[in-house]
Amino acid sequence: MENTYETLNDLLVNLFNEIMTIEEKALITDEFSNISITDMHIIEAIGLGNGRNMSSVAKDLEITVGTLTIAINNLVKKGYVNRNRSTKDRRVVLISLSDLGLKVYNHHALFHKNMIEDIIALLDEKEMEVFLKGVGGINDYFQRMKSKKVKYKKTKKNSK
Repeated sequence: MENTYETLNDLLVNLFNEIMTIEEKALITDEFSNISITDMHIIEAIGLGNGRNMSSVAKDLEITVGTLTIAINNLVKKGYVNRNRSTKDRRVVLISLSDLGLKVYNHHALFHKNMIEDIIALLDEKEMEVFLKGVGGINDYFQRMKSKKVKYKKTKKNSK
């Protein structure tokens, strides 16, 4: 059991770090050198529509509208995002992707598509079934943890 704990912990930590590192190297190119991974994820949250209000994007990203406003100000200055008032309600600010923002969005989507295709190519049908069940279970666990405050049991390992 001890070996399973160590192995799983190492795999999860390394997997998270590797995905973040690989994503950053793949996405931050010469063409998009003035943008961060956080910016990319904000662009992804804005999406391809005709415009979204700030509060809905902030909710999706689980950040405050104030935090999003700071990021959007920078993305507008860099030319990735357009900010306009709603024609129906002038109090509402809608954000949408500029042509450059659409280019980044598509670049990011292609990275994810290629990553998934490469993973699928590694596994046969039976392995994929097991993989999806395992990753689905891990995802369910993290969704439950996100929705509630968790108190962890003290053990000899983490009682310091």
